[in-house]
Amino acid sequence: MVQVDVVWAYAFGATFAAASARQLEKEEKPFNNKCYAFLLLFLAVFFAPSGLYLLWEFPQWETMQVATSKGDIPAWLVVIFGVTNITQGILGYWTTWKLARRRKYYAAHVNWMVAWIIFWFILACGWDGTGYQRFLYDASVHGGALWEPGKHMGFSFFYASRVWWTLVVMAVFFAPMLIMGMIQGVRGGAAVDPSIEGNLPGPVKILILFFSAQWIVCLGLAIIAAVVVINLGGLFGGIGWGYLAGLPLCLIVYWFLLFRRGMPMHSIARGLYVKEPGE
Repeated sequence: MVQVDVVWAYAFGATFAAASARQLEKEEKPFNNKCYAFLLLFLAVFFAPSGLYLLWEFPQWETMQVATSKGDIPAWLVVIFGVTNITQGILGYWTTWKLARRRKYYAAHVNWMVAWIIFWFILACGWDGTGYQRFLYDASVHGGALWEPGKHMGFSFFYASRVWWTLVVMAVFFAPMLIMGMIQGVRGGAAVDPSIEGNLPGPVKILILFFSAQWIVCLGLAIIAAVVVINLGGLFGGIGWGYLAGLPLCLIVYWFLLFRRGMPMHSIARGLYVKEPGE
């Protein structure tokens, strides 16, 4: 979706870079290495084109039901969308490279974790509390009937929607590069760091930690935050108040209960970077 792909691109760039943090630590220039070239190929060959395809084929869904047809989408927006699907990935990579250069491995992983939470939060909440409804509605299987508040397909979206099966097919092409980038990045970096002393994470462990954090933990935290924001918005008389009260509350709770060193998110990240200076 146009509104979330900017964050998703950032998350992918940050994820690839965090996986290769030890290699990037030795790179004085950020854009002259294999990790960056690999990321550019992923963004330019798979990610950006997939977003443009979805925008053309499912304009209502891809714009979170804002556009009613392709005619509502100006050409300049399409161009900006395609460009940011690459540039934001580069930004996520560059931010993590800066952290890796300072050997802040945990911070590098927090970078992609937070990006994934924001990505899921936008899908779950949106700007008005109906994000999940907009996501779970495919006008192409409802005779072109436009979305309206309260209308969604529920679980049937995941088997009766053309959008969903298009995403599944795209995932088949995405998966090899995602898997390769994560495994080779983590194991390659650990192998060249003498301080780890051969304690290399296995490929299965790497994939479980990455994907469970991204698709289960971060999704769960985003849904909780969305529920908090929506309910506080109802309590205070406006979704804006829900954002103002709910997001700082969730940020504080998540930090103290999940993200501080020794907490669950730190444990997940430590399983990927193995050892940080001073640990």
